[in-house]
Amino acid sequence: EMRSVARAFNAMSARLKLTDEQRRSFLADVAHELRTPLSVIRGQAEGIADGVYPADAAHIEPILDATRGLEVLVEDLRTLVLTDAGSLVLNREPVDPTVLVHDVLASFKAQAEAAEVNLAGDLDYGVPTVDVDPARMRSAIANVISNAIRHTPPGGSVRVGVQSTGDQVVISVTDTGEGIPAKLLPRVFERFVKAPSSTGSGLGLAIVHDIVTAHGGKIDIESTQGVGTSVRTTLQAAPHPIE
Repeated sequence: EMRSVARAFNAMSARLKLTDEQRRSFLADVAHELRTPLSVIRGQAEGIADGVYPADAAHIEPILDATRGLEVLVEDLRTLVLTDAGSLVLNREPVDPTVLVHDVLASFKAQAEAAEVNLAGDLDYGVPTVDVDPARMRSAIANVISNAIRHTPPGGSVRVGVQSTGDQVVISVTDTGEGIPAKLLPRVFERFVKAPSSTGSGLGLAIVHDIVTAHGGKIDIESTQGVGTSVRTTLQAAPHPIE
């Protein structure tokens, strides 16, 4: 019995040590992600204040871009904290997934054109509704599409599909981009995990995973370097109302 207690105590100590190491690593990663936009804001603002730069649109725009980046990062961190605490509130309602995806696609039209990426939809308007939080799910889909466009070179394509299989609805985002390294692929849904060439925070797919999982859904990813990536989100169709 004493040996059993000792083993349990050692196991608990190991878990606490690991948790503390993860906390330290997380805080270090957050500090790193905050440092870059803050440096841009401070550098541009000091340059304008000292008269080195004129206070024109060209020199104020980097400050606005960095501020928007900070807003996204703060909201991402807030979502992660709520998820960890089990406090992520979902305001569910019956939603037509095809209409939802269509709206998200429309919002990325300008970004895709600027990147010279062909963004197209393969949308089935006959799929059943899903019981989701439309704002959270829109954010998750937008995150995946944004990633796909950002990692697809000019002349490439991003296709977004919505289909139903039995009592499930599948939302897929497939690109012809650079792909994900094989050694990185099993960890893409972990926080701050990203390829060396990525300019993002490494939180996007982790948040998408948390949102989809909170809805009782499933997310899968397949990728081949130099070929492209496909992300599939599977949600349960809403039950038919009893008449």
